Amino acid sequence: MSDNLNRRLLHQSQIAVRWGDMDAYGHVNNALYMRYLEEARVQFLADIGASVNGNGTDPVIINVGCTFLRPVSYPATVIVKIYVGEIGRSSFMTWYELSTTDEPELICTEGYSKVVWMDHNTGRSVPLPDIIREKIS
Repeated sequence: MSDNLNRRLLHQSQIAVRWGDMDAYGHVNNALYMRYLEEARVQFLADIGASVNGNGTDPVIINVGCTFLRPVSYPATVIVKIYVGEIGRSSFMTWYELSTTDEPELICTEGYSKVVWMDHNTGRSVPLPDIIREKIS
C-alpha cells in the first residue's frame, strides 16, 4: 500500500476460499476478490455500528479497486486487513491487504474503497454520524 502514513488498521477478517471460487487457471477468479473485500467491509461496518439495510442513512461505496500481486488457490483461508485513511465530512477511505493464513506476511492483493454516508431517501451524502467518526478516528 502506498502512502500509508495516515492509515490505521481497524479490522481483520478471515474468509475461507471455496472450490467454486477458482477459475480455469486454477486460482481464485479476480471478481471474487471484490467479494472478499466486501465481506470484510460489511463485518467492519457492523463492528463500528453502521447499518447496511438501505433504510434511512447508511454507508455506500462510490469507488473500489484492487491490484493483484500473487494468486490464491484452493484450499486457503484469506486474511483481509482493513485500514482507514482520510476521513472527510461524509466519507472515509478504506484500504485493504489480502494475504493467506499459510503465508500471512506475503500480500496477495491490495485494494481500496471510498465509503460515503448517504440518505437513501434523497440520494445525497450526509455527514458521518458522530459515533462512526469516533470509532474510525
